[in-house]
Amino acid sequence: MKVGRWILLALVIGGAAVYGARRFEKARAVEKTKRDAALPARLAPPGVRIKVEVLNATSTRGLARRATMFLRDRGFDVVASGTSREQRGETLVIDRSNHPEWARLVAEAMSAPVESHPDSSRYLDVTVLIGANWRPPARPFYP
Repeated sequence: MKVGRWILLALVIGGAAVYGARRFEKARAVEKTKRDAALPARLAPPGVRIKVEVLNATSTRGLARRATMFLRDRGFDVVASGTSREQRGETLVIDRSNHPEWARLVAEAMSAPVESHPDSSRYLDVTVLIGANWRPPARPFYP
């Protein structure tokens, strides 16, 4: 009779574990859907590699890294990031490769104006100067 109780206990614990795992996966799927819905419609076009440089033009540490993650999540190829010598209040997107439509896509993602300064000596398509007005999106909480 004791063996029967142990088997019953094992079945109850196993069922609870499966139920909990399914609820956890469902909650993660809902969270991912919410995160994806928050992304703007403007993403990098499929099959096109837009090379982006991100420079922090503020005194806020880590802003270039946050902008790099933000743009990579939207499909842009951030090949360099760092700190600019100049300080800016407004974010600016600079077209380096004479592809204004690519710079416009990055500018829409960053909500920033575009200037064109083609520079064939750089292996870049776009430079983003992060200004003090840019606010990174909130990070998801993973306990």
